Amino acid sequence: MNMNAQTQSNDTLQTETSKEYLLSSSKTTNVLNLASLPQHPTQTQNIDPSFGRIVTGIDLSQPLSPPEIETLTALLYTHSVLVFPNQTVSPEAQLTLTRLFDPSAPGFYGHDNNTKHKASILHPDLKTIPSVPQVQLIGHGFVASHEGLENVQLNHPHHKTFHKTVVSREDEEELGVTRFYRWHADAALYDLSPPVATTLYAIKVPAGDWQTVRYDDGTGDSLRVPVGGTAFISGAQAFDILPPHLKSLAVRTKVVYAPHPYVWMSPAKSNSVGLGICSEGKEIPLENLPAYTDDKIKTLPMVWKNPGTGRLHLQVHPSAIHKLVISATESVKEGDLFPGGAVVEDLKQVRDLVYMIQRPSISPEYVYVHDWKEKDMVIFHNRGVLHSITGAFKENQVRMFHQCNLASGSDPEGPSPQDVAEHS
Repeated sequence: MNMNAQTQSNDTLQTETSKEYLLSSSKTTNVLNLASLPQHPTQTQNIDPSFGRIVTGIDLSQPLSPPEIETLTALLYTHSVLVFPNQTVSPEAQLTLTRLFDPSAPGFYGHDNNTKHKASILHPDLKTIPSVPQVQLIGHGFVASHEGLENVQLNHPHHKTFHKTVVSREDEEELGVTRFYRWHADAALYDLSPPVATTLYAIKVPAGDWQTVRYDDGTGDSLRVPVGGTAFISGAQAFDILPPHLKSLAVRTKVVYAPHPYVWMSPAKSNSVGLGICSEGKEIPLENLPAYTDDKIKTLPMVWKNPGTGRLHLQVHPSAIHKLVISATESVKEGDLFPGGAVVEDLKQVRDLVYMIQRPSISPEYVYVHDWKEKDMVIFHNRGVLHSITGAFKENQVRMFHQCNLASGSDPEGPSPQDVAEHS
């Protein structure tokens, strides 16, 4: 059995634009074809050349052989986003596929269906498939009947429900202006460990004109996007583009997330780029949250180490952050922030620091927006990317996707002592 994906060097995998892998099992031999993601039609971009691949030559509805599983896992860690066009995948097969990327996963949905609170900002957006509760129906519009669900109203999240400032009705309707909704990784960030992979399967995709994401943050940045496109950025590139003093801060920092963060943040509003919450004191006081225990509050590294490539990924859910715990540096350099270490508890300062670190990574030149086609299956390394919904649909448009991710059996690994020494 040929394990080309495992034996290729990282440099080769990161620079190729197309590649074939011969995958053999006891019954069949498949040729797995890889191609680069399409170029943006109007925006000059500088996305990491290893980021994203279109994969053909494999049927994801069928059981995968050990070589196929090993190869797809290596490709996911290397390329972060894998697009499989023209797949036919049942909810059961999607769950089986998602499990393959994390054998440690206990088997329940990444936000745990049994602990979804009605006050959570996620609650209105998720409709659980009754027969496969790890798979959620998401999208937009009225669905009369689907996989055991009846008379379901789906709502594509709209920035006007979450942002402090909003695009005017005239700009939205006449100019097609929209925004990123919320940059995030899929994770409960309380009690449960972040999923390794998320699978998104497009069942029904309405046609529509392209729209323009307008950042509205004083930079003049904007990005043309397909209607309802999912935006992705590479966590590895987000770290790589940082100046040395911010790399030093990132590798020395742990992020403490709020308990029940999606309930805690529910009254608050986001900034205009969907990259964190405006500090207005609107969060629910901790004493008014659903019951929680300190041992279940998540404290995670700001930088996560990719187990397949060894690269460092800047991975922070900016809307859920509560505190920063910063270690001292052993070698102080000019420009270092908090060289003696610190615990930063002032929420505005926490948010301002994280925004300063993350904002460069969502500049238009670094953002890939997937233009969905029906029967696309997209698998993304949830511990290696951030993503955001974009756009708005009309009331009579119907969009249907299946989403699956599984809480992991362990938290992500942070930078090694050698990584910290190299960057701080």
